[in-house]
Amino acid sequence: MLWLGESRGYLSDWLTQRWVCLTGRRVDLSADAWLGGPVGPARGIGKDFFAREARRAGLVARSRTESADVGLVSDWRELAAPDFDPAAVHPSVIEFYVETSAFDLDAWSEWRGPFRPFGWLLARLFSRRLQQLNVPLSALDTSRGVTSEVVQFVDPSSGRVRETAWVRELVGSGNVLYAGSYAVAHVPGRQGACVKVVFPLPNGNAMVIMRPEAHADGSFSVLSSGRRFGDPGFYFTVRDPHGRVWARYLRTLKETIRVYATATDEVRADHELRLWGATFLRLHYRMRRRRAPALTVTV
Repeated sequence: MLWLGESRGYLSDWLTQRWVCLTGRRVDLSADAWLGGPVGPARGIGKDFFAREARRAGLVARSRTESADVGLVSDWRELAAPDFDPAAVHPSVIEFYVETSAFDLDAWSEWRGPFRPFGWLLARLFSRRLQQLNVPLSALDTSRGVTSEVVQFVDPSSGRVRETAWVRELVGSGNVLYAGSYAVAHVPGRQGACVKVVFPLPNGNAMVIMRPEAHADGSFSVLSSGRRFGDPGFYFTVRDPHGRVWARYLRTLKETIRVYATATDEVRADHELRLWGATFLRLHYRMRRRRAPALTVTV
């Protein structure tokens, strides 16, 4: 892969970034703070990205301890909206989101036939090199399990959680499945809170903003469905060496995750991604509460 220097990175990454700049729009993060998120270095991401960034920012890392767990959502009530009642969700599902570090994770994927070569190409060009978004291509990729580490990064002066990172790694290959930052956010195109997930990429990130939805059976969905810039949906952002930022909204890419409790006290999730209305990937997750807590404190 051709290297273009520290400011541009690899050719394939630089071309993707140029596409975002040419087809997207310039944004001002002081006015559009909802588009802010961690930006990756040119050479790649990896499982230690968030720890390195936290040390650089002087933040304290807080992970699972003997007496407490950490979750993707610190306060479930923050997701309340005119069209979403947090109390309507099954208690086991809420427990997973607010105590995520207490759960072990299993995952498997289903690529739709015509799209499987796209998954292979994505892995060869980007995912394995960057150690980010290594979506399983077959059952063998997840046969030895998936690690799950949730860490909150706290401002030591205020005690406020600045960022929550969830890093998942494929045990068999050591490849990073996802390294993402999770937060509750508000966007211009929706009245009410959304779940915001940011995946750092070289000189930018991929961002998924999803609105919450409760179902009659107690299950919970987040949906990245929107029609225009400012709505929930999928965004790419790019930041240049001068601090200028561009953002590109991908209206044709949609994502739905439905999380539900089972009769055996497990929590499961079905994750579907669609492009131009066609489903190209389904991911399935099983989350089980750990029997014994792991004693880990990171500072």
